[in-house]
Amino acid sequence: MRTKQNDAATIKSGSPQPQDCGRMHHPQQSQQTRQAQQKKTCGLQTDQAAQDAPAHTEAPAAANMPKQIPHTAHQPLLPMPQGCVIGSFVQRRKRFSVELRVNGGEMWVHSNNSGSMLGLTRPGNPVLASPAANPARKLKYTQECVWLPQTATPAAPDAPADADPYARPGFWVGVNTNMPNRMLEAAFHAGRLAFAQGYTSLVREARRGQSRLDGLLTGPGLPPLWVECKNVTMMEDDAACFPDAASERGQKHLRELMDIVAQGERAAMLYLVQRPDGSCFAPADFIDPEYARLFYAALACGVEIYPYRALVDVAGIDLGPLIPLRPAPQNG
Repeated sequence: MRTKQNDAATIKSGSPQPQDCGRMHHPQQSQQTRQAQQKKTCGLQTDQAAQDAPAHTEAPAAANMPKQIPHTAHQPLLPMPQGCVIGSFVQRRKRFSVELRVNGGEMWVHSNNSGSMLGLTRPGNPVLASPAANPARKLKYTQECVWLPQTATPAAPDAPADADPYARPGFWVGVNTNMPNRMLEAAFHAGRLAFAQGYTSLVREARRGQSRLDGLLTGPGLPPLWVECKNVTMMEDDAACFPDAASERGQKHLRELMDIVAQGERAAMLYLVQRPDGSCFAPADFIDPEYARLFYAALACGVEIYPYRALVDVAGIDLGPLIPLRPAPQNG
């Protein structure tokens, strides 16, 4: 049974017991910011939290199916390449191939998302696809984002092929699972990761024993900081949740990070929440109970948890604010 989701700021925890919401805070936050965070709950955002959320609530200009997306002057940390198109979702096959309808014709695009993409595969949903860097690749485009109407209803089976049932308020959800790793690198070099202050070097895909982790940060006089990144696209009970499918690999990463902390080094999880709704972050105990158990065990032993909001639109993906973490549920 899922509990009412209390709000809390992002933290590094050293206590084995679930902490009180008012005491859970990001080490870089001021007292005034912490007090503002303490006023939130997962079910209700404060005015400031609403101001922090991205304002992408108008239907996409190309939602009435698809045209090339013009390259804009706005440059987020991860800009979309030129030549992107928008098509309407038809079907997903074997998780890594997605069929779109583009200008009345069919087009298959690559998806690198191995998760369930729960709630994001509705027929007719607009999908943003980017051109492959390798022109010789079999599938010439890669799925980047899915437009999710705020009141989504699947298209009627007899609706015209060019109908636009989703031309109403909604938002883009980023589904490219390469983005969190790329965001780690871009945000680090842009100086936008408060938890990485003082670190001067980042190695991607760093090896530790028999494992590889997404990033290793080093700096003079500082302990090594190992970072694992995850993409978050699922929402449940007003919380952004990970994973959206049972993940033994994700469980392995949490165990690895706990071992790193036990050896006296720093370890962190960076969750990139690629959608604007939801008031907090939580492990998906209703999908993978073991992952949720390990998540809170890792938090208690000192693994740092950083759920960042991503700001997603057709221009690209930028790094938004940290969002609060739901405390561990109380047993009994």
